[in-house]
Amino acid sequence: MDRTEIKQLNIELQEETAENILKRVLPIFGDRIALSSSLGAEDQVLTDMILKIEPAARIFTLDTGRLFPETYDLIDRTSRKYKTKIEIFFPDHQKVEEMVNNKGINLFYESITNRKACCHIRKIEPLQRAFTTMDAWICGLRASQAITRQNIDIIEWDENNGLIKINPLAHWSEDDVWQYIKTHKVPYNTLHDKGFPSIGCQPCTRAIQPGEDLRAGRWWWENPDTKECGLHKR
Repeated sequence: MDRTEIKQLNIELQEETAENILKRVLPIFGDRIALSSSLGAEDQVLTDMILKIEPAARIFTLDTGRLFPETYDLIDRTSRKYKTKIEIFFPDHQKVEEMVNNKGINLFYESITNRKACCHIRKIEPLQRAFTTMDAWICGLRASQAITRQNIDIIEWDENNGLIKINPLAHWSEDDVWQYIKTHKVPYNTLHDKGFPSIGCQPCTRAIQPGEDLRAGRWWWENPDTKECGLHKR
């Protein structure tokens, strides 16, 4: 699929439901497409939708080694509910050991450079390994999540990774996400009930206060325009 076809498909799908978007793209790519799940609320919605459309569809996640216990529990609950096996990609242990031994266990608090280096080793490199078997990936990004995501399209060319990127929930609101979860009894991370709208690695995530941005609890010591790990670099 070239960029002209991507542009045309994006136009065709602008007014479609998330389910119809998935029904359209899943057959195009077969086993060369997968949902990249962080086990967040949006990704759980997509997991439910995708596996109802295609029970053998691929879903993968990145285990950085610093996740919350609640996240590991959700991986297990989700796998059992949908009778599926979530693919798990781990960082290179030698690179993690070298980084931690040289810069400390909590290096990410010291500078944005250190934090991005940690994200690169724990997230970006495993993601790139996962991408070697894919032509397209599905994400749970929503335009209203953060200022870094306001201009996303439903279908995009991911220049950084050389893949087609699909954002079925691009135009969804947070209320849309939670209404779907409640209606379809989708399993979700119990930390969401404790003030964590966005959940990543445990040392880099905190609960937010009333009135704060949804992603205020991610890398809270940084400015809003730097709050991406590189998975969705724009």
